[in-house]
Amino acid sequence: MKQSTLRELGRRISRRKFIRNTSLATAATWAMGGRVWAADAAPAKTLGVVLVGLGSYSTGQLRPALMKTQLCKLVGVVTGRPDVGAQWAKEVGFPAQNIYNYDTMAKMADNPAIDIVYVVTPNGVHAEHVIKAAKAGKHVICEKPMANTVAECDTMLAACRAAKRTLSIGYRLHFDPYHKEMVRLATDPNFGPFTKMAGENGFTLNGDQWRIHHPLSGGGPLMDMGIYVVHAACMAANANPVAVTAKEHPKTRPNIFVDVEEALDWTMEFPGGAVATCQTSYVKNYGHFHVEGAKGMIDFPSAFGYGGIKMNTSNGPVTFPPMIQQAAHMDGIAQAILDKKDSPVPGELGRRDMVIIEGIYRAAASGQRVELKYA
Repeated sequence: MKQSTLRELGRRISRRKFIRNTSLATAATWAMGGRVWAADAAPAKTLGVVLVGLGSYSTGQLRPALMKTQLCKLVGVVTGRPDVGAQWAKEVGFPAQNIYNYDTMAKMADNPAIDIVYVVTPNGVHAEHVIKAAKAGKHVICEKPMANTVAECDTMLAACRAAKRTLSIGYRLHFDPYHKEMVRLATDPNFGPFTKMAGENGFTLNGDQWRIHHPLSGGGPLMDMGIYVVHAACMAANANPVAVTAKEHPKTRPNIFVDVEEALDWTMEFPGGAVATCQTSYVKNYGHFHVEGAKGMIDFPSAFGYGGIKMNTSNGPVTFPPMIQQAAHMDGIAQAILDKKDSPVPGELGRRDMVIIEGIYRAAASGQRVELKYA
């Protein structure tokens, strides 16, 4: 399907991602892995960020976070709705010339105020928008999942390499202190390694939105919610899976989930024998993750949310100060750019997860165990 057709389909679908409340977060400080940035701290340099797509995540999470970042500043938007762009410009305080539409993204090349372009559009148009941003000479953050296919991931990586710009993925939980502690404990000889992992993530989806249209979403809850479990299992195992098995659930609402799965179970096999047992759904509300090994256990009753994550271990509960994941995520990427270092959440990581997801879909379709190849 042509990219222009995908965009038109996206415009027609009434979805949460394009009209939402514009209230701002009020927290004065945020913590990043034990380090606290004060709201009045003055960094040496800030990088200008443009948000591409003004749906619920941009409006409800990224915009408030950008009011709290220390190394990033919201300087513009890309939207198909000029009235919404004008409202953002007025409320945030950036000039009207920093409002772009999807067909004028190339003009960002002439705007030195823009350093980073954050793509927050439906999955099926991620590749188009990332490539446009890279060709405009900007660093790029792409929301997860990286794209609909591994082949699209490869085109995105190639475009950013050709432009000599970094490509990062919207893996906010890499900066969440609870998930960072899980990664630390996985390599602590007095606690890890973990050999058994189990997770489930999903919500009850209602209404007609882009997530249930395969050209825009690339799939159902596996692409949207299950990817969190995929990624967490890799973090906990400190490795990439070598094989997967999967089974799609029978559809209870086939009139809604016409060309995407409604729910899915899968397993991931890791080197050394570690196994992750996983679930995702658009008809159940859950978000749990559990890992264990010979020396320790971690249980997340609430594992993947923007806040309210809870962590229990075999050594007792773990608590960290509240923080804004998205602010830590964007500042972490900005710091790497300023330091001329590799991204902490590079595009190659997003590609890896799409290799795994494609393998899961193949396993579900065939009923067979699928060995994964990352090259």
